[in-house]
Amino acid sequence: MSLFRSKTFRYGLPFIILIVGGSFGLKEFTQIRYTYRQQRAYYHEAKRLGIEVKKPGEITLDSEFEKVKELDIDNWKNVRISRPWEE
Repeated sequence: MSLFRSKTFRYGLPFIILIVGGSFGLKEFTQIRYTYRQQRAYYHEAKRLGIEVKKPGEITLDSEFEKVKELDIDNWKNVRISRPWEE
């Protein structure tokens, strides 16, 4: 079995596996970092504006559907607001 004795197989293959596996592992860790950073920024901004923030487990698809069912979407009026440069 000269394949197992070759330096390419003994040293090269574990190195390639380490590099490829490490890149996937780092991707997961960095994704978690940026995901929670965004949530924290939105939470603090909402608190500053006085908006009630619910935890993800408290909001369900059924509760949001009930809110949308109560809206009157047939009778509305399109109102144009002034732009900052039109003052």
